[in-house]
Order: sequence, then structure tokens, then C-alpha cells
Amino acid sequence: ALPGYGRAQALCGSCHSAEYMLYQPPNASRRYWDAMVQRMKAVFKAPLDDADIPVIVDYLVKTYGNEQPK
Repeated sequence: ALPGYGRAQALCGSCHSAEYMLYQPPNASRRYWDAMVQRMKAVFKAPLDDADIPVIVDYLVKTYGNEQPK
């Protein structure tokens, strides 16, 4: 598991299931995932510390985005 897995599971999973990520574009870039995580914090008041955001974004883009291993 990537380092951000635990943080994403604990923090993101408190509001929605992991299935939510499967509905995002599989070619989504790091910029897209960063914007989504920032949106979750700003708009939906996700309980994210700023220090957690880069780790979670790294996990998301490598697991669900365009940096997935081929």
C-alpha cells in the first residue's frame, strides 16, 4: 500500500466510500486530484490537515489517476 492509503481511508472514508474514486476519470492528473481534495476540504469541510493533502493526492493519482502503474 502507498503511504497515503491509511490517511485517505481514515479521512476520505469518513464521508464516502472508496467506490467514489472509481467514478473519477482514470486519466485524471495530479492537478485534478489536488483540486478535488482541496474542494472536499473547502466546500464539504472534510477534516483534512494541509500536511495530509499532498500524501493523499499522491495516493489517489497513483491508485486511480494517470500515474497508475501500467
